[in-house]
Amino acid sequence: MRALAIICAAWFAIAPAAAPAETVVAGLSLDTIRITANFDGSEILIFGAVARDAPAPEGDPLEVIVTVEGPSEPVAVRRKARRFGIWVNTDGVEVDAAPSFYAVSTTGPLEEILSDVEDLRHHISIERAIRAVGLGVQDQENFISALIRIREAGELYQTLEGEVNLRDDTLFDTSIRLPANLVEGDYRTRIILTRGGNVLDVFEQDISVRKVGLERLIYNLAHDRPLVYGILSLAIAIAAGWLASAVFRYIRA
Repeated sequence: MRALAIICAAWFAIAPAAAPAETVVAGLSLDTIRITANFDGSEILIFGAVARDAPAPEGDPLEVIVTVEGPSEPVAVRRKARRFGIWVNTDGVEVDAAPSFYAVSTTGPLEEILSDVEDLRHHISIERAIRAVGLGVQDQENFISALIRIREAGELYQTLEGEVNLRDDTLFDTSIRLPANLVEGDYRTRIILTRGGNVLDVFEQDISVRKVGLERLIYNLAHDRPLVYGILSLAIAIAAGWLASAVFRYIRA
């Protein structure tokens, strides 16, 4: 027994001390976004702090990554080519699931603060957030790159490197702009702590995006009662045309 005690004491003496746990304590300025008829986008502030049970370790600096991800949906991506003097769709692929909105904000260059292994595991970068199964490597790179370019142009995909403010290795904040053309659903927000490219902790919270008022009424009518929606649309178009014609005749009289 005495020998076993000596061996255990020696082991604990030479074993490396466990790294102090670092976890996220965070909040959002908004947890619900209401889409109305005059909705032109929204900006959310994401802020928080790092909780520790011991002083921060020395060595690799602490980094913070914030992602906001909208509902995923299948997307058809097509390539255009010039045929007989006009541009037409040629070959294309079906991407299994792509976020309708995706923003990633970081304290530094993403490739420097996150390893490829951790990116593959947690699907943090925009490329990893898009799921495309059964495509060739070349096709996957080309078509996914095209999809990303198109959605970046519409502010639906955003890479905001260096936009997370980290103070004293403890307090952090960033803001992310949500465009007007949002898809309704739950938007997943993640705050990820890393050191040396490795993920230490992940905090998640959802933002609810819902249509309200007239937008909700029109949406429900179009999806639940398409026949009624079509008849009302036709009636409104006829009435608007008649009213414009009547006003024009009155002005000319």
